[in-house]
Amino acid sequence: MDFNKFVQERREEIISKTKELLSIPSVLDKFDPDSKTPFGVEINNALHYMIDLAKEDGFVTKNINNYAAHVEYGRGKEILGVLCHLDVVPTGDETKWTTHPFTPTIRDEKLFARGASDDKGPTMAAYYALKLLKESGFKPKKRIRIILGTDEETGWRGIKEYFQTEQMPSIGFAPDASFPLIYGEKGIMSFDIKGNIKDDVLKTFVSGDRYNVVPDYAECTLSIDLSSEFEKHLSFNGLKGEYKNGTYKVYGKSAHAMQPNLGVNAAFILAGFLNEHIGNDFTKFISSYLSFDHLGEKLKVEHNDPEMKDFTINPAIFEYANKEFKIGINCRYPKGWDKEESVIKIEATAKKYKFKFTEISDNPVHYVDREDPLVKTLHAAYIKHTGDTESPLMTIGGGTYSRALDKAVAFGASMPQRKDVAHQVDEHLYIDDLITATVIYMEAIYQLSK
Repeated sequence: MDFNKFVQERREEIISKTKELLSIPSVLDKFDPDSKTPFGVEINNALHYMIDLAKEDGFVTKNINNYAAHVEYGRGKEILGVLCHLDVVPTGDETKWTTHPFTPTIRDEKLFARGASDDKGPTMAAYYALKLLKESGFKPKKRIRIILGTDEETGWRGIKEYFQTEQMPSIGFAPDASFPLIYGEKGIMSFDIKGNIKDDVLKTFVSGDRYNVVPDYAECTLSIDLSSEFEKHLSFNGLKGEYKNGTYKVYGKSAHAMQPNLGVNAAFILAGFLNEHIGNDFTKFISSYLSFDHLGEKLKVEHNDPEMKDFTINPAIFEYANKEFKIGINCRYPKGWDKEESVIKIEATAKKYKFKFTEISDNPVHYVDREDPLVKTLHAAYIKHTGDTESPLMTIGGGTYSRALDKAVAFGASMPQRKDVAHQVDEHLYIDDLITATVIYMEAIYQLSK
């Protein structure tokens, strides 16, 4: 079968449906397990958009209490899983976007919208790959399931609920990263530092709302007037910010927590200014042990693995009010990182200020051998339709749904050498990459299930 021909004939249809999905602002509202829409109305709308589309196309579908769903084709004891997610991270400061993040816009041969690359664009590519295989008359020897998650960017509650009742696929891939293939993912640990402060000057401090995003905005209020000093600080250091109605605001640059070095943490900027003018252990702790140190060297928890590279740390959530605070921190750790020793060091540092360390979650390192048939089959599908034999297989600091299975890897949809724009302002996916990914996914699903 000429998979490229199948896809090119439906190019405009694929783009159109992708734009429809991207127009749904599927950001987590709040989690309410007692609601019929546990992750909010808009995430539920995105889930039902895909379910309805699949029903129209003649697929078998199953909805797991609006926590997750799957689209199924084929017969067999074994299942090939294609793990996607429909939730997206918040847009951040929408004034920084060139066009509205939920008004999908094509310019310079790219499709711009929140979720274009993570993960709605790749989800639609995988869906059309299966749809076109079905229309071609292909009869797989496995059941193929596109599993649609709803909570990948926050707590994975959707996919966990799904696997409470549904069979685990024997193999699979997550179209939620980059080509040619990602066979290893760092461990992901989140923890909080909490404490009480005696200072009366700092009234509030707020920055960030997700553990997996570098915060691009921070603000605070004070009981004293430092507006003149603040304006001078911004001007002298070439920083973006403003003082308005008693609130001090600064702006940084968002990025994915797996690559915090690509962002500019706004909380670090604001804490740095405050630390020069007030005596507050909260801002002192940030400046002394967290600020502008994505490798964890200040906390002495750094580590490097030759294959999986550096340990990274992203202080992501800062909440301070009524002299109480929480700092929410996300770490990505490679093979060989000594968690037990590192936690002891972090706890010891926090205790110097009478602060408390609390672990929130920990997902261990996920790894599939490079010589595994799954890896080789997927890599061959990529090479066949790109001719690229030079780009290396990778490990990453991100966490994809591939780690939900015993044997799965992250596979596309961004092409090598593309700038990583997930979770960033003006997130986008190249139109040609969307189409090529659809072709590659057709080949991959065919080879893994024939």
